[in-house]
Amino acid sequence: MKMVRIGFIGVGGMAQHHMKTLQNMEGVQLTAIFDINEERAKEVSAQFGSKTYASAEALLDSGEVDGVYICTPPFAREGIEEAAAKRGIHLLSEKPIGLDMEVVRRKEQIIKESGIIHTSGYCLRYLDIVQQAKEYLKDKAIHLVMSYRFGGIPPVKWWLMMEQSGGQLVEQSTHQLDLIRYLAGGVKEVSAIHEQRHLREVDPDATAYDVGTVSFVLESGAIGNITSTCLASYVGKGEIEFFGHQFYLSLNGSTLRIVDDEQDITIKSKVDFYYEQNKTFVEAIRTGNQGLLLGDFSDAADTLEVTLAANEAAETRKTVSLQLSRAGI
Repeated sequence: MKMVRIGFIGVGGMAQHHMKTLQNMEGVQLTAIFDINEERAKEVSAQFGSKTYASAEALLDSGEVDGVYICTPPFAREGIEEAAAKRGIHLLSEKPIGLDMEVVRRKEQIIKESGIIHTSGYCLRYLDIVQQAKEYLKDKAIHLVMSYRFGGIPPVKWWLMMEQSGGQLVEQSTHQLDLIRYLAGGVKEVSAIHEQRHLREVDPDATAYDVGTVSFVLESGAIGNITSTCLASYVGKGEIEFFGHQFYLSLNGSTLRIVDDEQDITIKSKVDFYYEQNKTFVEAIRTGNQGLLLGDFSDAADTLEVTLAANEAAETRKTVSLQLSRAGI
């Protein structure tokens, strides 16, 4: 089996979760690490037997990586994906992939022209129940989509700053929005209300909102809503509900429910979606087959565009129309 050498730029909690799943796979070697926090980089390097590098460029120039995971926050992505693509290094760019659509679209073009294997961190697509939902919905007329993402406040300063995280829809609820796009098609327009109710009591410098709701119209004409809060200290959950004239389908965490004239069934997921995503990325690198992946950098850019449009709609209190490069999938 051909060994696939993997590097990491940014080694926070998400990166380390990826590393732990990769460590359990045959034919994968964790070879290279860079993080601006040198102490953390050394600790993680010792844990996973990887070499640390002084910069992202040094890692990419090392000749020791076939693929790289970009796990830095969205405000700290300047030039990294482009540098990997220009060196022919395959890429998994964690979500969100940026905060400026002009910059992200330029990255997208460079990545596509490079011919590398490329994907993003939309791991929920790899749930077995998501694939079952996609198969069920493929010939259904969806009329209404309802979704939410509730949880607590992440313990990092940058997440509280709108200019660094983009807010909860961009940084967290983007997973639910991406699944809506994946299963129901592209978004045509959005309107939104974002408010800050409590966050400055947590941090007086906070600029992000802590409650928000977004209404949208899909390319199909279906309408929907996605509501988010980071003030749900006592409960964390996320669900998407699809309503049609003769069916109901819900994705609630690791559970799928389908109700129609012939059935009312509940199916529990049997897979670790992080493992499935990482295994597929490695196999795509090994075989040179981009088609194995359930999403690419362009998909991530399209999802980001919807979330940033929602931010614009919330700021202006006006409906924002979208002209995506690819409406849905």
